[in-house]
Amino acid sequence: MSFNTSSEASSNALYTDLSGYYDLMCVDINYEAQSQTIQRLHQLFGNKGNRHLDLACGTGPHVRYFLDYGYQSNGLDINQPMLDIAQTRCPEAQFSLQDMCTFAVDEPTDLITCFLYSMHYSGEIARLKALIESVYHALSPEGIFCFNAVDKDKINNDSFVRHSADNEGSHFVFQSCWHYSGEGEKQSLRLNIEKTTDNETQIWHDEHPMVAVSFSELQALLEPYFDVYMFEHDYDKIIPLDKTSGNALLVCVKKS
Repeated sequence: MSFNTSSEASSNALYTDLSGYYDLMCVDINYEAQSQTIQRLHQLFGNKGNRHLDLACGTGPHVRYFLDYGYQSNGLDINQPMLDIAQTRCPEAQFSLQDMCTFAVDEPTDLITCFLYSMHYSGEIARLKALIESVYHALSPEGIFCFNAVDKDKINNDSFVRHSADNEGSHFVFQSCWHYSGEGEKQSLRLNIEKTTDNETQIWHDEHPMVAVSFSELQALLEPYFDVYMFEHDYDKIIPLDKTSGNALLVCVKKS
């Protein structure tokens, strides 16, 4: 990743490579709790198979947990440097450089996951439809697709998540937020990184284009292929989605 530098805060809007900072950015994420919850949902709704594929797997933290649970777990991503880190973390897994909207598998899988709202990286409704179709064709009979999503109509543009971390003598502050204009199929994930070393602060900004979809629209896209169950975005307990919630965890069981 490149930064502009100066004695005061500076800005760089160029997107380069996040792989070296990905785990720092996600340091507050409880990967174990997320993986355990999906494992429980798979036991409740799945076909008892143990073949798992993680879409947009990043550096492979979820794959690591599923391997430890006894799954034949693999991953795919469009970022090769992240896959290189994932392969080091999970040497027994197979990782492939593929677009999650158009991916293919050599043999059917029983569980497909897509964590951290990464489904939204499909970017537009047409590609989201392609992702859903790709997942359907990759799943074995009664296999399940688990992912989380945000409802475009319930996004608060003033809300953000912020955390900090120290690494190799530098202090990092990460901030992210959703932004939706109120119309259309495009929203964005706005990311800000501050890196301070020896009292010099560098700032990097980026805006990731994401697909905007309401939960009702998302269900309509999924239902030709899956029986859809929506739950609160809560990794401590499994409870049905409240209609006021803007974040959801979805379990989609492949129709025969």
